[in-house]
Amino acid sequence: MNKPQLLLVDDDRHVLESMADWLRAQGYELVATASYTDALERLRQKTFDLVLTDVRLRDGDGFDLLEHCRRYWPATQVVLLTGYGSPDGAIEAIRAGAFDYVTKPLISNELLMTIERAISQRSVKQENDNLRAQLDRRYGMDNIVGRDPRMLRVFEMISSVADTRATVLVTGESGTGKSMIARAIHRRSGRMKGPFVEVACGALPETLLESELFGHVAGAFTGAAGEKMGKFLQADGGTIFLDEIGTASPAMQVKLLRVLQELKFEQVGGTKTFDVDVRVVLATNEDLSRGVAEGRFRQDLYYRINVINIELPPLRTRVSDIPVLAHSFLEQVREDSHRQVAGFADDAMAMLERYAWPGNVRELQNVVERAVLLGKGPVITASDLPAEVRSSGSGNVILANAIGHKSLKEALEGPEREIIREVLESNGWNRNATADQLGINRTTLYKKMKRLGLDDGRVGVM
Repeated sequence: MNKPQLLLVDDDRHVLESMADWLRAQGYELVATASYTDALERLRQKTFDLVLTDVRLRDGDGFDLLEHCRRYWPATQVVLLTGYGSPDGAIEAIRAGAFDYVTKPLISNELLMTIERAISQRSVKQENDNLRAQLDRRYGMDNIVGRDPRMLRVFEMISSVADTRATVLVTGESGTGKSMIARAIHRRSGRMKGPFVEVACGALPETLLESELFGHVAGAFTGAAGEKMGKFLQADGGTIFLDEIGTASPAMQVKLLRVLQELKFEQVGGTKTFDVDVRVVLATNEDLSRGVAEGRFRQDLYYRINVINIELPPLRTRVSDIPVLAHSFLEQVREDSHRQVAGFADDAMAMLERYAWPGNVRELQNVVERAVLLGKGPVITASDLPAEVRSSGSGNVILANAIGHKSLKEALEGPEREIIREVLESNGWNRNATADQLGINRTTLYKKMKRLGLDDGRVGVM
């Protein structure tokens, strides 16, 4: 490992030289200067892990040097040194952003411990910054790619609502990226340094879901040997993402409504009321308005969570985004696996664009990852794709042959005739039942049957 880099600043030459020799003997790489002006110049030229500076300098002030470090070199720790220590001075130094405030004489184990703690904290901060950068690459807005107009509107909505307290409901089919949208909202908000807690509501039965969300006290139910902190408490100061909210039971919906309205709750089996500061993002692949109409979902809860609705379009309706997404996923897998795959062959990309993607973006990501890991060549070819993706092209060829030189209206008559015939036969040629099943009125059905040559003797059955 590289030795820690220290900058020592003190205008007392005797103290400066003796301390510099002592610190070098302890194994530190060190630059020593007696000038505030020179210290600033050194900081501009080189990255230091730690600055040790006297508070009083002939041509400046240690607090001013601290302020410069906080503004321009925030990763560098600063320890202020003084021959006139006081509690007020220490408090002022810590409030100004110093790691510590050390009183002379300085050659001591206390100073060594301070230096070690400062450098250790800097390493932890760097690791956290690196982790945040990785999260930004994987979950930030830059990772949600797309040029489809509907996705551009999604990006605009995320930017508009991210830094508000508004509850957000993300809707869309499974695999469209609802979790990623929730994370992007969190990472663009003022809560980004707080926790992001995700709960898959549909994966847990009601009894366990309540304990998962709100926690429980010891003895609350069989097996509850100790107290458990719930996800709402874990998310305090950050964001909680409730996925598959449409699966919540009526009893759970009541509890969620209270939390969303008051940000208060009790643990299972407990009486203490907890207050939390949490931003709530929810997601569903169900039509909650239909759930309200059918009595499966509370209307008051629906209105409470549907403050901001971000609807994600299915991938099959945004074909222009498929190449962009595929290349983005290729970059991710290539970086993680160190596989040298340059891109996609034309026939492979054509198949990706023709496929219907029932699993949406998640399925595309899995297909690209599989192709990169199992492929043998420098590019992904058609043979590297799953059978269902490869076969998607043949259906389009058959369809093209069936259409030939017909108009769209003429080409659709065949499939329409077969659909109506099948529904008529399944209903014993009962026209009322057939019209209801097809979602059209009886007069429209009569006209279609006559036009398509389905008006024979059997259709007199009511």
